[in-house]
Amino acid sequence: MKKITVIFIAILLFAGCRNSASKEATSIVALDKAMDDNKNRVEKLSNTVGNAENAPQQTENAKQTKPQIPVTKEDWDKKIIKTASLNLEIKDFKNYNSIFRDKVKQVGGYIAQEQQSETEYKIENTLTIKVPVDQFDNAVQLLINDVKKLNEKRITSEDVTTEFVDTRSRLESKKQVRLRYLDLLKQARNMEEILSVQSEINGIQEEIESASGRIEYMNHSSSFSTINLTFYQIVNASAVDPEKITFSTKLGNAFKNGWSWIGEVFVGIVSVWPLLLMIFAGFVIYKKTKTPKVKQA
Repeated sequence: MKKITVIFIAILLFAGCRNSASKEATSIVALDKAMDDNKNRVEKLSNTVGNAENAPQQTENAKQTKPQIPVTKEDWDKKIIKTASLNLEIKDFKNYNSIFRDKVKQVGGYIAQEQQSETEYKIENTLTIKVPVDQFDNAVQLLINDVKKLNEKRITSEDVTTEFVDTRSRLESKKQVRLRYLDLLKQARNMEEILSVQSEINGIQEEIESASGRIEYMNHSSSFSTINLTFYQIVNASAVDPEKITFSTKLGNAFKNGWSWIGEVFVGIVSVWPLLLMIFAGFVIYKKTKTPKVKQA
């Protein structure tokens, strides 16, 4: 009986030890798995932090490697006066006279001055045209298109930026001086002081108006360029061009004009014959009434 009890107790102890070992093994496996999971999480977190730390550097590198596009900045404060002189021979005066006006309107310009003349040899038109400075080159090209002959094309540019800035600065200074004189005018105590200060104010006001006019001129001239256009059509090629008269022709005209001048003088003398007659009669009377001198022996 005692043997059976000992064997039963031994079996119970063995079973308990086995269960403990199984539980311990299971715990160890679970612990290892948890440690692996933590290790993976730490690695992922490290990678994430590393990527975050490297992100600014990568962005900076990307900016450095990105090609830079040069940016050009136009200097709109420049004051440049552009002028063009064009001399054109055209095929049809009436047609071109109508077309060029449409071209001027097309570029936003206007005609400032116009003079037309006609001789037996040709019909000619001389104009001063104002066009926006950004349309200057386009306007010149439009005007010389489809012409019979381009006799002259001259373009000049004048930079008045320095003069513009200097004049504007002097204008502001003069305005400040005028304000000071106005304060002095309020403090004047008698008529003499009032007249003296007012005289100074009038002189400064003239300088201000002159500077303002110059600034306005430079503003307009730099905003609107000038095109001096002359175009003509030869209506009778066999006629003599007044601008190309030969020396012999001029000499012959001089002889003709000389005879004409002498004739005019003769006609003028004849037209004042009553005055000449009166002068002659007075001279005769003076001779007759003049007392002769007595000769002394």
